[in-house]
Amino acid sequence: MKYASKIIAACALLTGVTAIFAQSGQTVKIAFIDPLSGPFANVGQNQLKSWQFVSEKLSGAKNPAGVKFEVTGFDNKGSPQESLNSLKAAIDQGFRYVTQGNGSGAALAIADAVAKHNERNPGKEVVFLNYAAVDPALTNEKCDYWHFRLDADTSMKMEALTAFMKDQPKVSKVYLLNQNYSHGQQVAKYFKDGIARKRPDVKIVGEDLHPIGQVKDFAPYVAKIKQSGADAIVTGNWGADLTLFVKALNDAGLKLPMYTYYAQVTGTPKALAAGGESEVYVIAFGHANHTGELGALVDEFKKKFNDDYYTFTTYNGINLVSAAMAKAKSVDPVKVAAAMEGLSVKSFAGEVQMRKSDHQLQQSMFVTKWQKVDKQNPYSIENTGYTFAPVKQMDPYVASTPTSCQMKRPG
Repeated sequence: MKYASKIIAACALLTGVTAIFAQSGQTVKIAFIDPLSGPFANVGQNQLKSWQFVSEKLSGAKNPAGVKFEVTGFDNKGSPQESLNSLKAAIDQGFRYVTQGNGSGAALAIADAVAKHNERNPGKEVVFLNYAAVDPALTNEKCDYWHFRLDADTSMKMEALTAFMKDQPKVSKVYLLNQNYSHGQQVAKYFKDGIARKRPDVKIVGEDLHPIGQVKDFAPYVAKIKQSGADAIVTGNWGADLTLFVKALNDAGLKLPMYTYYAQVTGTPKALAAGGESEVYVIAFGHANHTGELGALVDEFKKKFNDDYYTFTTYNGINLVSAAMAKAKSVDPVKVAAAMEGLSVKSFAGEVQMRKSDHQLQQSMFVTKWQKVDKQNPYSIENTGYTFAPVKQMDPYVASTPTSCQMKRPG
């Protein structure tokens, strides 16, 4: 009887171990849906490489779930309609996890389509990992259970940026230049709200919203900025729309402090370096000069691709999803989504938490400043000899903003 009891106990123990590692060794396929052609292709190609690189580095024994991640690119050409076509193709090919980030219009289309698909196809649910689309609506009035945002939204970044700008006494006359779509409109809106609360003396001396991805020459906008008497520029522009704007500033010899969201993104650092010394700031959840595991990944990415790894939401995303899979003991999107709610994981800048109420990741924010590399900040962005060095780190509560999300959970 004792021997039989021992066998039963051993079997029970093995069953428990098997349950814990039920997902171990499985391959989790993620569909990347973003521009791989057109004006923003250089950014999309970099970010696809980033997802694939981090997925490979953090696969198997390198993540708590023991799963292998594979990321496949789908070109949405920056269009919401093409995003829906790509999403359908990915689902037809068996993808249960999708990620997208370049363009909130595309993100809103994907989030809506994923919600409808999951409602109509129980047992074939899909999870949407949003790594860079920052329209606050996605975690407020248009929030959805299957959507998880890894980046800080526009309102969070602006809350942190205006907290920094209020202590810059030389900022008194600001010009706003933004792309004319949801993100650019929100940057302008939240800047006005935030600066009015914190520095009511600051004047907005000009504002432009321009067509996204269509302006080839920003000289007319630069002329207006010069004429306005502005002493600072605030822009949420990214990709070619920021690179070409910087080139136009260089051509005009206009040197104004510029506060940005995406000056570290592909193409823009080279344009900045061509203009020599300039006062440019970025608000983001990370920077190029982290040490530790992330710093090692940044260096390895540069050696492998001669390119910069800057989309750290890929790192947080894989860590968060694999921790949720370990917690759920499954790769089933239904179980993993439930496990991700409220989950905290260690990041490169303290803990990050996926807030349960709206699926918005809560994380530290950094203000970084463009400067020549030095011993403390040695990473040369785009091999320019310049870098974005951290000048201020803010705890998650500083940038955290309330949510109006009324989350409807399945079941």
